[in-house]
Amino acid sequence: MGLLCIAIAGCGAAKAHSPTPEAAVSGGGIRSGPPVSAGVTRVPATRREVADPLEKNSFPAPASVHHIAAATPAKAGEAVVAAGAPSDAEVKAELQQMQAVEKSARHASSTRITPVPGGFSIGGDGTIPIPTGVPEVVQKVVAGANEIADFPYVYGGGHASFVDNAYDCSGSVSYALAAGGLLSSPETSGELESWGVPGPGRYITVYANAGHTYMYVDGILYDTAGRSGIYASRWQVQPTNNSGYVVRHYPGF
Repeated sequence: MGLLCIAIAGCGAAKAHSPTPEAAVSGGGIRSGPPVSAGVTRVPATRREVADPLEKNSFPAPASVHHIAAATPAKAGEAVVAAGAPSDAEVKAELQQMQAVEKSARHASSTRITPVPGGFSIGGDGTIPIPTGVPEVVQKVVAGANEIADFPYVYGGGHASFVDNAYDCSGSVSYALAAGGLLSSPETSGELESWGVPGPGRYITVYANAGHTYMYVDGILYDTAGRSGIYASRWQVQPTNNSGYVVRHYPGF
């Protein structure tokens, strides 16, 4: 019997299942990067073989847990903005949606104050309203993050393919960034140390080290560690300790 060898680079070893076209596994590991853009320099990541030290704080799902698979990140992000000039019916629908979003935002503002018992996840359905007054890319990242906010945590989840039924820390961040077009294939936490450019972003800031990664989007923490349960949200009500992490952002965001 042959042996399946998978290289681990921090949080996000590829799972031993068949990849789909959304991501390719090559040379025993996963490498990709954001679209080429002025001001972005890709620096080869240091590929250290370490496990996620915060896995035990991420409510890893037992083998008995079976969750539906997510949509592709692109489809999750496309749900935010409709292309073309809106019709009268679309304008009316948008007004109704705006009212619903405002109502949801008022509700979310209260659910963020008090975390779900057992951790720091936001309440309700685990999603946050799509923010207004921010670039479309940021809206799409939020939409992508919402898509898998309550999915179970499984180490290596979301790496053989973006389409999965559980996501680890870097799989979660990769999925959301891909929904905004800021990543073309999943990256491990070690690889996210060289994503984008150094320093915090105006809207999106990724924190990464060899074993773990998370991000802030429009000021809200998105992290697998610190959740309140297996199906609790990755969106959390309070900041975390950022020491020991490389700080990255994408130019302009």
